[in-house]
Amino acid sequence: MAEMVFWLVRMISNSNDGERRVRQRFSINAPLTLFVGDRQIPAYTRNLSNRGVYFYLSFSDSELVDLDFEFVVELPPEITLSTCCRIRCRGRVVRKEKTAENLTGVAAEILDYSILRAMSPA
Repeated sequence: MAEMVFWLVRMISNSNDGERRVRQRFSINAPLTLFVGDRQIPAYTRNLSNRGVYFYLSFSDSELVDLDFEFVVELPPEITLSTCCRIRCRGRVVRKEKTAENLTGVAAEILDYSILRAMSPA
């Protein structure tokens, strides 16, 4: 658990001055669940930083995601170098893009987040 927290802190505080964006983004394909009203909408990430996320969801569900929303992203052990970790976030849509695969790509700003307990092994 200590290694996972260390990795998350390092990910959150890391920056790359050579890029246009101030914060480094990590290419992570991880499951993400959006909470819209009483619905849970499955999605998956393309990349993630401490300030933002880009994710894909089905085109039919994209209209349900409005300006502000909540979501949980599950980081796998390969990313955390420990156990699976869930992070609950509150986000705000920056833009939406329709893709060729009948998906919608969503860029969102992360307004705040909290690290949830580690998931127990199945």
